[in-house]
Amino acid sequence: MTTRWTTAAQATGAALAVGLVLAGCGLGAPEEPLPTPTATVDAPVRGDRDRPPEPDVPIVWPLTGAPTEKVADRPAVSVKVENSVQARPQRGLTEADIVWEEVVEGGITRFVATYHSKLPAVVEPVRSVRPMDPAIVAPLDGILAFSGGQGPFIAAVQRYGTQTLINDDGDPGFVRDPARVAPHNVIGNVATFAAQADDRRTSPPPPQFRYARKLGQGTAPRAGKPAPTVDVRLSPAQRTVWTWDAERERYLRSEGSVPSVAADGRRHTARNVLVLSTEVFNTNFVDPTGAPVPEHRLAASGGLGTLVSMGHSITVRWSKKDHGSPIVLRTRNGKEAELDPGNTWIELVPAGSGTWSPR
Repeated sequence: MTTRWTTAAQATGAALAVGLVLAGCGLGAPEEPLPTPTATVDAPVRGDRDRPPEPDVPIVWPLTGAPTEKVADRPAVSVKVENSVQARPQRGLTEADIVWEEVVEGGITRFVATYHSKLPAVVEPVRSVRPMDPAIVAPLDGILAFSGGQGPFIAAVQRYGTQTLINDDGDPGFVRDPARVAPHNVIGNVATFAAQADDRRTSPPPPQFRYARKLGQGTAPRAGKPAPTVDVRLSPAQRTVWTWDAERERYLRSEGSVPSVAADGRRHTARNVLVLSTEVFNTNFVDPTGAPVPEHRLAASGGLGTLVSMGHSITVRWSKKDHGSPIVLRTRNGKEAELDPGNTWIELVPAGSGTWSPR
C-alpha cells in the first residue's frame, strides 16, 4: 500500500543532511519543525465503488418462510395421518409446517403432514401410504413415515428418492396407543424419525413455495379480494371449511360445521390455505373392502387453484413439472405467487366432482 509515510521519511532524511552541512559551515538558519507523517489508502477501484451493497437476507425456516435465528440442519419428515371420524381428534397436526389433504377410498380424506421447524414427539393416528404420496414428498428429499401399505405404493415412494420408515417393518419411532382401537392407534415420534435419516437426505429441506418477507406482503393480501370464508367440498363425505380470524391472523379449520381441534383442544389453523383443482382417477388397486384406490394426478400436471391468506384470496394456476419438482404457483399476469410467512394447508380438490368457494 502506498503511503505518505514513505515520502515524508525521505524528505525528513534529506532535510537533516542539508542541515548538518549548513551547520558545519556556520551558515545554518533556525530549523523548521518537521511535518507529522500521515498515511493514506489507495482509492477504491471504480468497480468496487459502484457495486451495490449486499442485500440483507433474513434467515427463515424453508418450509414456512418464518424468521428464525438459526435453521436446524435436519431433513423434512412427513407423516401419513388419518382423518376419518374414528381418527379424530388427531395429535401433532398443529406443529406441522405443511399439511396436504387428499381424497382416498370412500371419499374420506387423509393428511400428509410435513415437519421441519418443529418435531413433535406424538403424531396420531399414523396410517398407510397412498399412490399420490410419492409426488407430494419427493421434492423434499426427506423421510416419509407411515404404518404400511400396498407394495407398489411403497416402492414408488422409494423409487423417487424418499426414505421410508414403516411401522409394519418394525422401524423405530412407532408405538400403539392403548386408549384407541386398531388401526386408528398408531403413534409416530417425529424426532425419532428424523434421527434415522440416512446420509442422502437434503438437510435442511429445499423450500416448496415462495414466501413474502413480512406478514401481509404475500400475493393474496396485496392483490386479492376479501375472503372471510373458504368452503371446500372434497367429496360427499368430506367438507372442509376455513374461517378467517383477524385477531389470530389465521384461518380456522372446521370439519363441515364442527370445529377441527387437536386432542389437547387447540384449533387447527393455517396462515395460508392453498386449494388446488386436480384430476382424480381410480387406480387398478383396491382396499381391503374392495373399493378402488383413487389417485390425484400431480406430477407433470397442473390446473387452477386459489391461494388464501390474511383474509384475502387470489386465483392462481399451479404446475408441477415432475415428481421431484415442487409445485409452482403463478397469478393471471404470469408472476410467481408468494405466500405469507407461516404454516400452509393444501386442499387437493377432485376436478369435476369437488368444489370450493372463497367468499
